[in-house]
Amino acid sequence: MPPPLMTLEILLPSQVFAKETGVSRIVAETRGSSFGLWAHRLDCVIALTPGILIYEVDSAGDVYVAIDEGVMVKTGLDVKISVRRATSSPDLSQLRDLVEREYRTLDEEERRVRLVMARVETAFLRHFASLRHA
Repeated sequence: MPPPLMTLEILLPSQVFAKETGVSRIVAETRGSSFGLWAHRLDCVIALTPGILIYEVDSAGDVYVAIDEGVMVKTGLDVKISVRRATSSPDLSQLRDLVEREYRTLDEEERRVRLVMARVETAFLRHFASLRHA
């Protein structure tokens, strides 16, 4: 009799990133170390740190996903992972390049958001100061 297989869903804030059936094992990063998950393991909730999530699908072998921090919940044979960002690739070196490019883009966006927020704060303070003198 073949071992039971899990169903894995990786959820992002705005979409389902991946849904896989036939998952035999999952390895994720936690604050303490790597954490391995198999179908026979008891149900659990685990806080994940940014790192590489690896899961094995019978039909495709190992799949690598770079994830941001999040949470993993196992109930029975269903595993749900909720993270802010995720990027996948069948090749680890290609995944590294993808993550590097994505974080460079995020850094630029973050800089722009901080500049806009600084302008909004300055405008608010000017308006507030004008009310005080009125």
